[in-house]
Amino acid sequence: MPPTTLHRDCLVGANPILWSNDDFNELAGDVPLDTILREMRAAGYAGSELGHAYPRTPAALAEPLARHHLRLVSGWHSTFLATADLATEEKKFRAHLNLLKTLGARVAIVAECSHCIHGTREAALGFGTADRRALDAAEWVRLVAGLKHLCTVAASEEMHVAYHHHMGTVVQTEAELDRLLADVPTLFLLLDPGHLAFAGINPVAVAQRHATRIAHVHLKSVRPAIAERVRREGWSFCRAVTEGVFTIPGDGCVDFPAIFAILAAADYRGWLVAEAEEDPVKVPALAKARAARNYVRAHAGV
Repeated sequence: MPPTTLHRDCLVGANPILWSNDDFNELAGDVPLDTILREMRAAGYAGSELGHAYPRTPAALAEPLARHHLRLVSGWHSTFLATADLATEEKKFRAHLNLLKTLGARVAIVAECSHCIHGTREAALGFGTADRRALDAAEWVRLVAGLKHLCTVAASEEMHVAYHHHMGTVVQTEAELDRLLADVPTLFLLLDPGHLAFAGINPVAVAQRHATRIAHVHLKSVRPAIAERVRREGWSFCRAVTEGVFTIPGDGCVDFPAIFAILAAADYRGWLVAEAEEDPVKVPALAKARAARNYVRAHAGV
């Protein structure tokens, strides 16, 4: 079977977490921005998501991106809609939205971080609702209402909100993700096959079921033997990352050719963003970034 060819409007970017981890500073947290952007461009990427080394004002960020001929793709934004004041959350979101829109991004990534544990080094990951902190009924109502409001705010700026399901957060299971997308019809999906596979969910099935809602894609796979150890031995997210649970497309267990075929059938025209948070000292970033870029070119035609 010939490889899938995605729409010519699809662009391929990278997340700086390949070079420098955002959650755990001991994982190459001191890599300079110029090094990240220079190597990102050398590996063949057209754009970058935000990372901790990136300035957060449009003028300060525009210059290094332009110097390295890279576009701003999007960037993670933590929300606390279930537990914090909506007016405060909206103010923070509008500032983030302004940065993205000013520099040309059209998708705002959000993840609800009330009660999250993925940044806590020693907190064991839970895989079911019984062994981790989930939202209660009132908190879920607040989350849904808040996301609807942020989607309206983004739409007024001709932007989409893409929800990032993530290990160690309150939207981790398949049921939670499906419920959220059903409860917030204006919300789009950030498809992250790596986080889905790590949670024990079939990424291909999710991509098929929600194909028309996908507004952003992260290209990350999972090493299943390590994921099984995380479950069996009660590892934290930090240890899982450090031990290599995530990897790039072309490695691990995710069927990316099947996902690319679903995206092509849905006429997907957004960004494909390579990311695989590992220890950059153990797995040098540039070679990994080039391998991921070559895989997408070979299997998605972009």
